[in-house]
This record gives sequence, C-alpha cells and structure tokens, in this order.
Amino acid sequence: MAFKDLREFIAELEKRGLLKRIQTEVDPELEITEITDRVSKMEGDKNVALLFENVKGSKMPVLMNAFGSYERMALALGVEKLDDVADELREMMKLPYVSLQNKMSVVTMIPMIKRAINFPKYVKNAPCQEVVETENPNLDEIPILKCWPDDGGPFVTLPLVFTKNPKTGKRNVGMYRLQKYDSRTTGMHWHIHKNGAENFRDTKAQGGDRIEAAVAIGTDPVVTYAATAPLPRDIDEMVFAGFLRHKSVEMVKCKTVDIEVPANAEIILEGYVMTDEVRREGPFGDHTGYYSLADDYPVFHITAITHRKDAIYSSTVVGKPPMEDCYLAKATERIFLPLLQQMQPEIIDINMPLEGVFHDCCIVSIKKSYPMQARKVMHALWGMGQMMNVKMIIVVDSHVNVQDLKEVWWRVYNNIDAKHDLEIVEGPLDVLDHSSPMAKWGAKLGIDATKTWPEEGHTREWPEEISMSEDIRKKVDAKWKELGLD
Repeated sequence: MAFKDLREFIAELEKRGLLKRIQTEVDPELEITEITDRVSKMEGDKNVALLFENVKGSKMPVLMNAFGSYERMALALGVEKLDDVADELREMMKLPYVSLQNKMSVVTMIPMIKRAINFPKYVKNAPCQEVVETENPNLDEIPILKCWPDDGGPFVTLPLVFTKNPKTGKRNVGMYRLQKYDSRTTGMHWHIHKNGAENFRDTKAQGGDRIEAAVAIGTDPVVTYAATAPLPRDIDEMVFAGFLRHKSVEMVKCKTVDIEVPANAEIILEGYVMTDEVRREGPFGDHTGYYSLADDYPVFHITAITHRKDAIYSSTVVGKPPMEDCYLAKATERIFLPLLQQMQPEIIDINMPLEGVFHDCCIVSIKKSYPMQARKVMHALWGMGQMMNVKMIIVVDSHVNVQDLKEVWWRVYNNIDAKHDLEIVEGPLDVLDHSSPMAKWGAKLGIDATKTWPEEGHTREWPEEISMSEDIRKKVDAKWKELGLD
C-alpha cells in the first residue's frame, strides 16, 4: 500500500486502532514531549501514534509518534514486516548476466524492474500550495515544539531539507533539525558529513553567497523515511521513495526558489542559507539521551511558507531510547542489509540495538571461512558511508541469532580473550558523540566473539557447546502439551 499523503496514513492508523486523538489542550512547550515520551515507552497496544488536536497558541494539530513501533514502521512502508522490503531488493539484485543462454530470465525480470524504477512526477497544482504566503511568512503560526527544558529554543524535528548541488544540479534531501530563532529564520543543522553540508560547501567554493533550500513537513510516510536513509551521494531520495512505494512521488516547483518539493506535503518552508553567516544553535536534547552542545551553524532565511488549508504539523521527539527514531533506524537496518551482503557476502545478519540508536553499536553474524575474517568485516563496515560512525562492532558466528541480545552477550562474555579479540581503531565519529575527548573523531571498538581458530593463535582445544540430542528434543516436543508446562 502506497499512501498518497500523510492524511491517508493517519486514517489507516486510526482504522487499525494505532492512533489516539487528544482533544485536551496541550502546550507545544515541553508538555507534548512529556506525553509523547511516556507513550513511546509503553508496551503493546498502549504505544500509539498521537494526534494532538487542541494545541495551545495554534490552529494546527500536531502528529507525534507515528513511526514509533515495528508495526507502524512496517505499515508506513506498505509492508507486513520490515524484512519484506529487503526481500524485494534481493530479488532486484538477482538480475542475471545477459547472454543467449539466460535471455528469457532477463525478460521475466523486466516487469519487476519497471515497477521498481519510479521517477518523480512533476505537477503544476499541489495541495501543499493551497495557501501561499510570500509577503509576510510567519513561523509563529506553526506549533513548533520546544522538547526539553534546556533546549536552545523550539525546533522543527521532522523536516525534509531539499537542496541542489551547484556543480551537478542534483537534488539532495536530508533531515536536519531547524532551531526557530524568530518568525523568519531558523538554524540549519546539517552535520559536516552530510550531503546537504557538502552542497553548502560547494556553493561557497564556487563563490556563491547563498544556497537555496526548501523544507517539507508532513509528507507521506515513505517520503519522510527516504530523507533519513543513508543513500550514496548521487542517488535521488525521491527516486528511492518511488521504489519503496511502487509509485512516483508527485513534485511541484516552489514559489520563490528553484527547487521542487513533494506536492502532497502539509507545509513547505522556502528560503536560502547564506554561505558567510553562522549563528549559535542548541543545545538540543538528542537521540543519545543527552543534550548535544551548542555550536555555530548556518542560518535559514524564509522567503515563503505554503501549506494546505487545514495543515497538520508532523513532528517527533528524540531522547533516551526507545523512541520513535529507533524504529526509523531499524527500517534502515533491515532495508540496507542486502546491500551490505552484496559487498560482504559472509554477513548473515545484523542488529543495531535500539539503545544504540543509529550508530553506537552494530552486531554482525558472519559465515567464517578464513582466519581474522571478523577483523576484515569490522574494517569494511567502518569504511562504508555512515557506518563510519559506529562506535562498537561485535562479530559472532553464523549460527548465533544477533536479534537475541541474551545470546549475543553470552557469546561475548564467554568467547573473547581481551588481549587478542578486541580491536581499537581511531576514525570519524558522529558530530553528536559526546564521549570522545575530540569532537567528530575518536576511538572505536571491535569485538571478535567468533570461535577462535588455531590459525588465529588459539593453541588450546575449543570445547564443544552444550546441546541436547535431537531425538530427545523430538520426544519431549511430542509430550510437551501433556506435561502441562505451557
């Protein structure tokens, strides 16, 4: 199922009992965060999406926690479970070598290829431009949240930031928080490693005094997710969204800048970022569970605000996990696993635990076939895009279930020799990492928890793992119900 817009997604959430409408008046300063934080950490049916319909000081309702469970994240992507997307990607990657012998195999895959490639569709009229304000665009009309007590101000936390590279003209979409300074300006928190920041630097290097930007808020859920995906530099996020939703993303040109944005978005902010201007941004209560420190970042100047007549403001809150962003990270883990396996075929599965949110820990199971292979996997992962920020990589053997953290820790506690099985390297870290004495780089740990081979220096006999014989297991299975131990 591809949702046309955010409203269709909200309707489906409500139909399935996964959304709660809140009609009591709530304050966008801190109160919405406290309510959402409590709900996001509830178990089972109590953890629902929240639509705050009576927000103090604003006519716009606020949507929160829409992606905050495995079920809602899968629904957002139009699948039963997150691994379904990865399975489709695996099928796409089976395109056979073209030869006379297998030409029929190629022909049978053409429909799949056509379904997968959905370029953006450009339209002239769009719901996101039902209301256009260019004379006096005013952020005060939007219920931008102040999430945590020591935040530097209100922040737009679920923005899709559109820019173009000045050299190639190629579009980039990233999710970079925006601190509201006043009714016409915000911060532009694009990290040094991000493609938006690269477009900004390229503009400055070419002598440009500004880079145009547009921010979409409240897009259909697949488009929102696509902005968070760690895509290679020249892959268009809107083409990727078209692949995920099996349908083209409709785009419309902005009113005051030369940028196209999703036509069915709720709100669009148009403007520019000066290349020689910075302003203090932060602190901000971040997904690490700590406040990221204040620092100087570029400033986004708003030239227009367009929106639907009855716009819904989509937002999120980050903090101590588990929270909504954990499930966005889990979607990335599952969707991009086939690409990791394409480059490193020994990888069986990966798990990035919710507590690590994006980049603090990655557990990998591998089919080990030569000595020191676990080290090779660690270094290969650290060399791949945003995986460079992973602070800890744990490698286990293929039969270990990396999704079972109890089993993983049992292997780590029992299998490692601290002198030989720990790998400490130095390299880039996420800008938000506060634990390193140096900003943006520091030490990272690899743990080889695989069975150590004699060729790797283990001269003692490796003991057999305890397990029950298969015939006894089957015998007990047959009488399990009779035992009454369920």
